[in-house]
Amino acid sequence: MNQETSGPDQAFQPSQPEPPARPPRQPVFNLPPALFATLLLLILIYVGQSLLPGDGLDWFLFNFGFIPLRYAVSLAEQGPQLYWTPVTYSLLHGSIEHIVFNGLWLMAFGAPVVRRIGAFRFVVFWVLSAVASAALHAALNWGSEGLLIGASGVVSGLMGAACRFAFPSGRAGPRPAHLNPRLSVPQAMRSRTVIIFMLFWLIGNALIAVGVPLVGDGSQEIAWDAHIGGFVFGFLLFAFFDRKPPEEPAPYPDDELQS
Repeated sequence: MNQETSGPDQAFQPSQPEPPARPPRQPVFNLPPALFATLLLLILIYVGQSLLPGDGLDWFLFNFGFIPLRYAVSLAEQGPQLYWTPVTYSLLHGSIEHIVFNGLWLMAFGAPVVRRIGAFRFVVFWVLSAVASAALHAALNWGSEGLLIGASGVVSGLMGAACRFAFPSGRAGPRPAHLNPRLSVPQAMRSRTVIIFMLFWLIGNALIAVGVPLVGDGSQEIAWDAHIGGFVFGFLLFAFFDRKPPEEPAPYPDDELQS
């Protein structure tokens, strides 16, 4: 009977454990595509307007910035700018500091809102919250020749919308912010987390209103009233944009707002 035997160099070798697989890399900014496209658009517009000469920049801001005086005179004396400037002003910024500040807040509060309502509703929300912000600014500055630009009113609208769902409740386990149930207005007003956030937000805008800058040197006036208009719009009317969250959540660990 033939029997195979193992020599010294054929001795049993224990299998070596395989090195653990590397976890997949997480992006630095886990942003929804619609929000990323919005930020890119804001940057491209700012770069483009920065390249304009003085007269060209004045023309650009006049035709796309919001001026309350346009609505205090007869239509016969107006051009068509009054129809699009209540929205286009929100895409313009006056400095790098301005666009960076708005961009950071837009990423923080825009991400959960976009994931909650989707790209199309986000665009509609942007348009209407920009109009609401401009409307309150015009009402409180009727006939002013001052120029309003910047996405701060829309960002405030997103903050107001986030107050209706994005802050985690202590009674619920941790989960992505956009999957939280929507609070009614009375429920949100009874939430300690929401109230504290709103108080800090109101204090910040009150400081701006009396001339205390929160960022920068304060040499340029900030339209705090446009912030109020956007926030009230987002907080009160968010339910018209909301949709039912998916039952099986996709993992979005980076969009949870912590109180």
